Amino acid sequence: MPPKTSEGTMLEEFHYRPIGIIRSEHTDPAKSPIQPCYAEGCLGTVEIFPEYTEGLNDLEGYSHIYLFYHCHRAEPSPMMIAPFIQKTKRGLFSTRVPGRPNPIGLSIVQLLSREDNVLHIEAIDVLDGTPLLDIKPYSRRIDCIEGTRNGWQDEVDDTKAHKMGSRNGA
Repeated sequence: MPPKTSEGTMLEEFHYRPIGIIRSEHTDPAKSPIQPCYAEGCLGTVEIFPEYTEGLNDLEGYSHIYLFYHCHRAEPSPMMIAPFIQKTKRGLFSTRVPGRPNPIGLSIVQLLSREDNVLHIEAIDVLDGTPLLDIKPYSRRIDCIEGTRNGWQDEVDDTKAHKMGSRNGA
């Protein structure tokens, strides 16, 4: 039975189809970077299915893009979980753990080039073979927010987080 709003209106379920496949060197979640900021030098490609190739026009003018994807290998997580870079249990929605009620992933990656329906990218933290749901351009004018709060992540030491997050000696 689909969930209802507080007014009793039934909510419909959504079904998405992949628009492509993300290719990377990452095959083992335990050895993969946990965020793009820890994936410097990690190269990959995004193969867009032919029917969506025209939608890539003008994308090469951007240096970075958002990739929205289905975390197809993520195990469900409890609502309280200790994130990878800290041992304190936190609410799932205050973390970036991939095992979510709707396992949708989001990464900002550097767009190096485009060849027809293939995007060449850097700083990819996504597992090879991950289904791509959508792409959006990163815009400094729209997406950069100054003076933000970072919740519990402000407690995390940057050097330790980088070492753990890049999986180079966690």
